[in-house]
Amino acid sequence: MLAGMSDRYVMPGWFTRNVFNRVVAWLTRLGLSVWGSRVLEVRGRSTGLPRRTPVNMLTLEGARYLVAPRGHTHWVRNLRAAGEGRLLLGTRAERFTATEVPDEAKESILRTYLKRWKWEVGVFFGGVTADSPSDEVQRIAPDHPVFRIETPSS
Repeated sequence: MLAGMSDRYVMPGWFTRNVFNRVVAWLTRLGLSVWGSRVLEVRGRSTGLPRRTPVNMLTLEGARYLVAPRGHTHWVRNLRAAGEGRLLLGTRAERFTATEVPDEAKESILRTYLKRWKWEVGVFFGGVTADSPSDEVQRIAPDHPVFRIETPSS
């Protein structure tokens, strides 16, 4: 775990679990990305079985990131343990390795993420927006894990 990290986790409600996530995952499995959506597949830390969840992949300055708006979720904990996973879109499966971004390096990533997906996830950021002062973005950084994802060289 990184220094300063919190254990904040906002569980998805019934609508998100049973409707929204399922619709986004279904469209993504069909090969239709909804604003950068992918299905993240990562090995479960207890069972070793593949676990899948829809995520928003952010590209910023040529790098790709996964941001956890709900905090330290199961997929975050699984990805920390596995260090790798797959991003699924339609029939394409892209293997990747993940490196967690330290809190002090998250500001521009969180701002860009909020700018793009505020309509979907803004409620999970405690009133902080893409235009909030730097100290406010830094305050919430420990609550929102960010992973830089890279495709292993062949």
